[in-house]
Amino acid sequence: MAAASTANVDSRNTCKACALGMGGQKGGRTNELGQFPQICRKSIQANGSDLQAPIPAEVLEQPLAELRRLSGLELEHLGRLNTVLYKSAAASGYRPIPWDEALALMASRFKATAPDRTFFYTSGRSSNEAGFVLQLLARLYGTNNVNNCSYYCHQATSVGLQATVGTGTATVDLEQLTKSDCIFVVGANPASNHPRFVTLLKDCRDRGGQVIVINPAKEPGLVNFSKGVGASEYVQPKIGSDQWLFKGIAKAVVDGSATDRAFIADHTEGFGAFLADLENLDWPDIVVHTGLTEGQVRSLAAVYQKAEHVVFAWGMGITHHLHGAANVEAIANLAMLRGMVGKPAAGLLPLRGHSNIQGMGTIGVKPALANEVLSHLEKAYKVQLPQAKGLDTLACLNAAADGRMDVALMLGGNLFAATPNSAWAQEVLDRIGFKVFLTTTLNLGHVVGMEHSEALILPVCARDEEQQGTTQESMFNFIRLSDGGPVRLDNVRSEVEILCGLGEALLPHSPVSFGLFRDHRRIRQAIAAAFPSLGALEDIDETKREFTVAGRLLTRPQFATPSGKAVFVVRQAPSSPATAEHPFVLASVRSEGQFNSIIYDEADKFRKTETRWCVMMNRQDIEALGLAPGGLVDVASPVGRMEGLTTHEYDVPRGNALAYYPEANVLIGTAHDSRSMTPAFKSTAVSIRPSQRRPIPAAVPPP
Repeated sequence: MAAASTANVDSRNTCKACALGMGGQKGGRTNELGQFPQICRKSIQANGSDLQAPIPAEVLEQPLAELRRLSGLELEHLGRLNTVLYKSAAASGYRPIPWDEALALMASRFKATAPDRTFFYTSGRSSNEAGFVLQLLARLYGTNNVNNCSYYCHQATSVGLQATVGTGTATVDLEQLTKSDCIFVVGANPASNHPRFVTLLKDCRDRGGQVIVINPAKEPGLVNFSKGVGASEYVQPKIGSDQWLFKGIAKAVVDGSATDRAFIADHTEGFGAFLADLENLDWPDIVVHTGLTEGQVRSLAAVYQKAEHVVFAWGMGITHHLHGAANVEAIANLAMLRGMVGKPAAGLLPLRGHSNIQGMGTIGVKPALANEVLSHLEKAYKVQLPQAKGLDTLACLNAAADGRMDVALMLGGNLFAATPNSAWAQEVLDRIGFKVFLTTTLNLGHVVGMEHSEALILPVCARDEEQQGTTQESMFNFIRLSDGGPVRLDNVRSEVEILCGLGEALLPHSPVSFGLFRDHRRIRQAIAAAFPSLGALEDIDETKREFTVAGRLLTRPQFATPSGKAVFVVRQAPSSPATAEHPFVLASVRSEGQFNSIIYDEADKFRKTETRWCVMMNRQDIEALGLAPGGLVDVASPVGRMEGLTTHEYDVPRGNALAYYPEANVLIGTAHDSRSMTPAFKSTAVSIRPSQRRPIPAAVPPP
């Protein structure tokens, strides 16, 4: 399968893994700069999953109780879904049904439900075309409860960047990144999650540049990128102390008279308040909260001061906190301090997850459309779209908890595994009376939260099986065109085809002809008309010209804020969530052997863990419990408990711990950043105590 997967990567389709992006019209292993070969293990794994044989019928006939015994890894390795599945509310499992029956049932359930008691959710695996049809269908139906998985990851980035520089996405492209002389990597582990980004870090070091890693954990893949070349500076602040650190760096830069005074005076506002905040900040407080020395912080500032073209890149170690948006603002403040945004080869770069998650937001899969887009759609189709405020992802589930949500459509993803507080997630998902899933494989979200409710699972084409072209957007704002390819299975359908069928059945008198949208070119033309920044989509089928979304990159100090200037924002830095009862702070992390909630391997080759049922701790903390590494512990939070976890010695600050996502979701509450609604997956107060339980054996994928 590995050879077939590698060959499949060479087709003219966008990579199915992370949002760094490659492929499209230049060829499967080529990036937008024409560099070849571009490939990583994540790409091979994603393609390998799509090349699996169909799940055997006898497996699908198993009751839910049996399927729930399987791990996420085992469900992923069952094979491709090639059967339409239905479960009634009273049934103990799924049964196959014909496509026509499934589509009629889906339409009838939506017709019988008030639109404000429904929601539409997408992952980042789908195309821009499917996302546009979905959000337009939902709004014509009558609801703005349209959202995507970014509300669980980088929505805090969008909020923080909009408040400071007037855009919610990266301000640099790949070419600009390759010209930088200093890259900050903050709260991210690209060695596991964006492997090809590590090559860019090594390239920066090879050309004499600096790479500064800020991460509570000493991640081996960032210590050594390749051939002995690694980060030039690596500091490990305590979990959740990022604002204290960024303010400390800024304070040292000001002390060193290294600010860009002209940029600040001409192109920013709010600097006076920001400077006053720094002057009121005491070094002992910075040291206590971060766990770093004043010398370490000043050393980072010294490196920053010498660089001319600095890019700040960050991951969910920044956004997954109660103050995630403020963390992003603190990074933007630091960039503005030296004029490192609004100039070539410098700027802000959120490391986004799935291959088209950014595209989902761009084409309107979110609770509120921009006013100009909303106005265009209403005029183009002569309709009045709903004005009520739409619900974000977590708010939709809170509504379900309150008995206010009856029907949901999930376009890809694994909402159960993605949601914090697993016991709560299972309960509230089961309260949604009817759920429909569009998916290529089975996951935990199809068998948990399904106990007393009705569900449909519809098998869909993979990206490289589409019979028409589709487009995707990378974290660099680059739009690629995927050609699709031969369908490997005989009973799967295109997401667009399914959504258009629902539109025709649900809204037979709609001014939008969903039948015409079965032609993907018509969808792209509609997108180009509604979104001026995507105008190049209109003729991309003829030109094959891939492009950068207009107006996103900031190579000049022109900002889409009300004043036209970048804005320094002052926030109070938070304290640790640790308490006497729960004295440790735990962050959930992904392993090298997974992609988002998809588990490909039990072991993590970088961290040397053999089981996902483990907790990574400072050796001194393990010994303080009277244990040696490998001993078993119980980890508890105010909302949940994990028993019999294997302790794994890891280089993290004392009082901090790591556990794997999504298993650790059982510990994580639904508390969230009030501005972005992003849950605090990476700052949970827990207790850790010795356990008498025996370890859970590692899951082994079936042959």
